[in-house]
This record gives sequence, C-alpha cells and structure tokens, in this order.
Amino acid sequence: MKILLIAFTALFLISCNSGDDNPTPTPIPTEDTFVRAADLSFVPEIEAAGISFKNSNSVQDPLLTLKNAGVNYIRIRLWHSPSNGHSGMAEVKQLAPRARNLGLKIWLTVHYSDTWADPANQTKPALWQNLSFSDLKSAVSTYTSQIMSEINPEIIQIGNETNDGFLWPEGKLSTNEAQYLELASSAITSVRNANNSTKIMLQYAGISSSADWYFNKVKNLNYDYIGISYYPVYHGTSLADVKAKLTALSQNFNKKILIAETSYPFTLGYNDWTNNVVGQNNQLIAGYDASPAGQKSYILAIKSLVKSVPNGAGFCYWGGEWIAFKGNQATNGSTWENQALWDFNNNALEGIQAFNKD
Repeated sequence: MKILLIAFTALFLISCNSGDDNPTPTPIPTEDTFVRAADLSFVPEIEAAGISFKNSNSVQDPLLTLKNAGVNYIRIRLWHSPSNGHSGMAEVKQLAPRARNLGLKIWLTVHYSDTWADPANQTKPALWQNLSFSDLKSAVSTYTSQIMSEINPEIIQIGNETNDGFLWPEGKLSTNEAQYLELASSAITSVRNANNSTKIMLQYAGISSSADWYFNKVKNLNYDYIGISYYPVYHGTSLADVKAKLTALSQNFNKKILIAETSYPFTLGYNDWTNNVVGQNNQLIAGYDASPAGQKSYILAIKSLVKSVPNGAGFCYWGGEWIAFKGNQATNGSTWENQALWDFNNNALEGIQAFNKD
C-alpha cells in the first residue's frame, strides 16, 4: 500500500509539473507606434467662449472623446507672441498636460511666427524683426530650448508647411538657402540637446514635384519624419497620386512619412455666415460623399493608404474641433465647421470611429 501511495504521489507531481512546463502564453502587447492624431489647437479658445463639445448628446471633454475613439497623439500649434494669447506658450502649456493626463502624446507644431505660417506666409515674430542674422539664430536656439524644457513634445515640427523655408526673408529657402538651413539646424540642435528621443518633423504642403525639391534641399538636416499636408480641395482628388508621392518621398529620402494634415466634409452646408473652404461637389473625391459616413470612409482610406506606404508612420486630422463657435451669424467664424469631427449641434460624428487602432 505504501508503495502504491508513493507511486500515486509521484504521478500527481509529474502531472502538475508537466502542466507548468506548457502554460498558456500571455500575449505580449505590441507598442502602439502608428500615429493617429488630431489637431485640437482651437479647443481652449472655443471653451473660453462658453461652448461645450458633446458625445452621444452628453457634454464630454473633446480630448477624451477622441482618446476613447483611438486617437493617440494631439497636435498643437504654437505661436510666439500671438495678439490675443491663443496658441501662445501659456495656453499650450495648459493644453499639453491636459492631453498627457489622458495618456495622449504631444505633437507640437512650432510656427516660429506670431500667427499662421504656411507656404504663403512665414512672418518672423515681432520681437525678432530687427535682429541680425546671428542674433536671429540665437533667438531660434533659445526659444526652441525653452519649448523643449517647458513642453517636451514627443514630436516637434520645425516650422509649419515650410515649402519655401521660414522666418522670411532670412530663412526663405528659394533665395537664402544657406541661411534657412542654418536656422533650421539651430532649432534641430536645440531639440537634440534637450531630448534625443523627440522625433523631429519637417512639413511640406502638397504632393507636387516641388516636394522632391524641398526634401532634397534639407536632406542633410538631422530630422526624423517627413510630414505632408494633403487636402483634396487644394492638392487634387486622386488618392492614387497621394500614395505614389508618399511612396517616392519615403524611399528616395529614407524617412518615415506621415500625412501631417488632412480633412474632409460631412456636409456641404454651413453653420455660420463665414464662407467655407469646401462647399461644392467638384471638390470631393469620387466615392466619398459629403456626409458623416463619407467623412468616416475618407479617414479610413487615409489611414489604410499611409499604412500601405513604405515607412508610413501615421496621419493627423486637422480642424476637427473648429466648429462654428462664434454663433451662426458670425462673419468671422469658422471656414471649417463642415469638416469638423463634431456636427452642427456640437455632437461627435461617426468619423471619430476611424481612429481606432486596427
């Protein structure tokens, strides 16, 4: 009997051990590296006007709404000394931690201007207008270091849509190439010295052949991401052309690439008396109508397109928060409310579902 008991115990232990040798594997979570971003720079100004955003007809923080939908980065613009304070350092320093507290990462677009910087406008901050070139470089370096110290974004853009450089006239690429490269390099060095893990982006607006010209000019700068703006109304309605351009740029310059700005209407109607950028059927892409479903389908198509491109790293929806917050009689309101991610009742649209991880 004793021998049988010993044998039974041995068999029991062997059985237990054999189970431990082949446990059910615990899935290892994959890092969420594909950028699904939304630019929410207008949110502080809109909320200051007493306007609330809603989800399913209940008031909800728009950052939380998008976070729950799958957004993982919030893009924020930064102006140097804006006349009304909006998009200035103080406001951005409040919005950035608000996003981080929700687990969102920060993509900061530094305009190096007091107002909008884009392919047609790259005006130096008023405080820098009379600086010598040497002092301008120092100002860029000091300012960028301050940004890194006080905000420390995960992604930083050195300028916004810098098709022809920034900080004109000194940094105008077509006429002062060497100086533009020096100014951009000064900013980049400040970022690298502060945090070498921050990703640096250079952004070009459009998919024309000039994009190749621009990125060839900056090929020796120490940056990480190519950012491209793509709006059908401005840059053509062929997604095949977009894919071809992103593929060529990524391969030719060996960089990760993102669509840094894009948007699409959920209606051709309007909610204030400010003329909208998109308002006609001939401005739309075939197969994507101006409806909530059409907007969602467009965002899904953009996400899929970028994922199919070599080194495709993500996308950002621009103006999703720019509702008609000044009232429906405003003539200086939103030019974008029909491309927002919230409808004319400020309720979240189905397009937000396109930001999911899958």
